[in-house]
Amino acid sequence: MSPAQVAAGLARFNEAPFTTAEAALLECCGSRRWAHRMAAHRPFPDLPSLLAASDEAGYDLAPRDIAEALAAEPAPFLHDDAPRAAHLALQAAHAAYESRFGHSFVICLDACPPSQAVDQVLAAIRIRLTHEVDDERALTADELRRLARSRLVELVAGGW
Repeated sequence: MSPAQVAAGLARFNEAPFTTAEAALLECCGSRRWAHRMAAHRPFPDLPSLLAASDEAGYDLAPRDIAEALAAEPAPFLHDDAPRAAHLALQAAHAAYESRFGHSFVICLDACPPSQAVDQVLAAIRIRLTHEVDDERALTADELRRLARSRLVELVAGGW
């Protein structure tokens, strides 16, 4: 993505009707409060400003906002052609995580090649199952912020 493409996408995002921008933002983070705040703070002069605003809005989320965002998150999934054993292992790991923490597991896999995603998710769930509830809550909020940032970049670069 070239700087010109990002600038053009950001300009279209900034000029979009409020409800259109808010709906697109809800795809980046499922918290209505976050999406509303981000849409209301437009225009953003550049991508770093947009991402900084996203982080700030993410840090300001109340527990109920985080719960709302988590409820909107799809669980990391496998392609249908993945081995059945991998599907079963991932389902069992997700069930154990949800049983322990009461919400779905989220992780940003931006730096992970698709061929390693399942291994990364399973390893992360195993490690995170050992966390204290408060520590995991903080890590989950960080992962939501990372996901929102990644999705914002895709949104702006995607040719709004």
